Amino acid sequence: MSERARRSMENDHRATRRHPAERTDHSSPGAGPRPADGEVQAELTSFVGRRREVDGVRQLLTRTRLLTLTGAGGIGKTRLALRVASEVRRSYPGGVWVVDLAPLEDGALLAQTVLAALGLDHDSARPPMRTLADHLQDRRLLLVLDNCEHLLDACVELVRALLAAAPGMQVLTTSRQALRVDGEYLMVVPPLSTPELDRPVPPAELARYEAVRLFADRALAVYSDFTLSPDNLEAVARICRRLEGIPLAIELAAARLRVLSPRQILDRLDDRFELLTRGSRAALPRWRTLRAAIDWSYELCTPPEQRLWAWLSVFCGGFDLEAVEEVCAGEGLPREMVLDVVTELVDKSILSREDHQGQVRYRMLETIRQYGRARLEDGGTGPQRETVRRRHRDHYQQLATRAQAEWFGPRQMAWFARLRLENANLRAALEFCLTTPGEHRAGLQLVTSMWCHRLGVSGVEEQRSWLGRALALDTGTGSARARALWVDGWLAFLRGDVATGHARLAACQELADTLGEAGPLADAVQFAGLAALFQDEFRRAIPLLEDALGRHRANGDLGAQWTTLFLLALSCCLADDPRATPLGEECLALCDTHDARWSRSYALWVLGLQGWLAGSTGEAIALLQDALRGELPHYNLLATAQCLEVLAWATARDGNTLQAARLLGAAQTLWVSLGAALPGVGRLLQHHTECELRLRSSLGDAPFDAAVRDGAGLPLDEAIACALGRPAPDEERPDRQAAPAPLTRREHQVVSLLVAGLTDKEIAAKLVISARTAEGHVQRILAKLGFSSRTQVAVWAVARGVTAP
Repeated sequence: MSERARRSMENDHRATRRHPAERTDHSSPGAGPRPADGEVQAELTSFVGRRREVDGVRQLLTRTRLLTLTGAGGIGKTRLALRVASEVRRSYPGGVWVVDLAPLEDGALLAQTVLAALGLDHDSARPPMRTLADHLQDRRLLLVLDNCEHLLDACVELVRALLAAAPGMQVLTTSRQALRVDGEYLMVVPPLSTPELDRPVPPAELARYEAVRLFADRALAVYSDFTLSPDNLEAVARICRRLEGIPLAIELAAARLRVLSPRQILDRLDDRFELLTRGSRAALPRWRTLRAAIDWSYELCTPPEQRLWAWLSVFCGGFDLEAVEEVCAGEGLPREMVLDVVTELVDKSILSREDHQGQVRYRMLETIRQYGRARLEDGGTGPQRETVRRRHRDHYQQLATRAQAEWFGPRQMAWFARLRLENANLRAALEFCLTTPGEHRAGLQLVTSMWCHRLGVSGVEEQRSWLGRALALDTGTGSARARALWVDGWLAFLRGDVATGHARLAACQELADTLGEAGPLADAVQFAGLAALFQDEFRRAIPLLEDALGRHRANGDLGAQWTTLFLLALSCCLADDPRATPLGEECLALCDTHDARWSRSYALWVLGLQGWLAGSTGEAIALLQDALRGELPHYNLLATAQCLEVLAWATARDGNTLQAARLLGAAQTLWVSLGAALPGVGRLLQHHTECELRLRSSLGDAPFDAAVRDGAGLPLDEAIACALGRPAPDEERPDRQAAPAPLTRREHQVVSLLVAGLTDKEIAAKLVISARTAEGHVQRILAKLGFSSRTQVAVWAVARGVTAP
């Protein structure tokens, strides 16, 4: 055997590990091979999370010969590919070889670079591609091509040729753009998991989020005294969420702990491109700052793609193709080109694709969007920026107007779902209206046109804040202002703000009289009936609402007819008027006739309330449970709160006191989240108080309070399952994980020492046990808690109040 052949076989089977991105020198393509230059090399920093993605890549490698990991810059494609490569290397007799293409600028030198990574000399008399093909044709190996996006054409040519020549070879690539080679599988690398900011997360759960664990791990590397504690857990969680789980951004943020606290870092994230600028000196320049990483993606885009990227930055959250075409077409980008350019931005990982009930939407990571916004502000002219923002507002105003026109009918639920998806864009459109001179009238129309939809899915206070700002700016005498006064008065009474409600009523009535238009006049009469209802003046409310109902019928406003009919049925119900049941049934029939399923829950609630007041407890429970079975309760929070409330009263009367207390707690959570006065009308509040006193007397203060707390802590789906008497959704899942096994007294001692940062040897000395025994305790703790690192255990323990001894 020749020396060259022997060296080649040794290289094929050698397996050492080091992260290529951490090399301090790179061989030039013509410099010849370095020992082990292309092998899977050791990671210099710990690998955090990604278990699902690693398993997914390994599974896909059993199905395809070419797999490309795509994703935005800094998302962790390289680390994921290297971790997979290190785990699967025993499956490839010919070895696993990594070629880092980041330093390579000339695609013509790609084949020579791969030869060098494989430890092969290049005979200049033969084309390098032929040398590669001959060497690989009988080998079973995995070739990892890392950072392909800037050499896309050359990589496509090389991969096609090698896969054809070497049937036993597989290729794993990382790229911000797909290669588009026949047989290629794509896997989009997602951000690390992060805590949600719109709902409270127990501190004990924060350690399970990958982004938090990465921050803690990298923080400890730069500041040895750093520990996650109750004082900084929330700030760390918010940093990770604001940075959207992008590993590069999180690592750069953690590096700032040398001079800043987590709270100070969080306060400076509005200018993240200036803050996140101190990466590893060993990394390529484009990986040393967040801006440089995204600059690299921008430079890989064509001018039309760069222009669309900048214009898309006006969107907040997700958006669909229709919105892109309406807002961004023109100005050098014809409408017929929009789809193709969007496709390219998806391929280049600038946009991510999301599926929502059969409809495709797109989203930018906030960091990518802020970069695009900076490009729009720096590169666009003033009129361009104004044009795209006004187009954005116009699109969503038209959407809200259509939703208002169709809200009582078969598309009711679809509109609730659609507007909830567009919540961030609607807020942005409102902000534009209320901060741009001359646009406040449009803002007034926008906020009033979607008030009912917003009431279904969010709190009263946000809506009133928008209305208050719009009404302060628009002091005219148009019908839009009359409608806004009516809406804000409704919400004020729901909030329990009686003084403002009456002030809005007086202003609404005065303006309606001035206008003399049928619509505002009917609204004003209905508003007066509503005010009387909330003051328990039912005998005054009933004739006013009857008058308003006749007016709305004459105007042909179907949605207003239903709303007034509902208020009339409720007034009769609370006034012990015998018409309550037939009016409630008429209200329900109107919903069924027009397939208005969101409104149907309210009709069932008023019938259930009437049944309970009449002493028909079983009938009331059945009606209220029927209302809670309606689809998508997340779009109908007010009706859900009302149903849970009255169901608690009926359940208490039926003798199930513990269940009733839990339902009161679940309803209370919704009342608080909505910002509505519990539970609205005065007489209903009286029934709530009576129910609470009865349950306290029956259960005792401590059990009652515990049951209410239990119910208040239930997620919405579980609260509804509780109300319907069925297992919670988590309990129905066959794959539900069991609770962690309890730790022994000795293991608790070991955990406290892990919080102090002690090694196994130091733990052994403290507890007077052998180092092997200490190591065994640590491994059992990791297994019981489902963790993979000591840092995770420490984070978990701190969140539970464990301190170092």
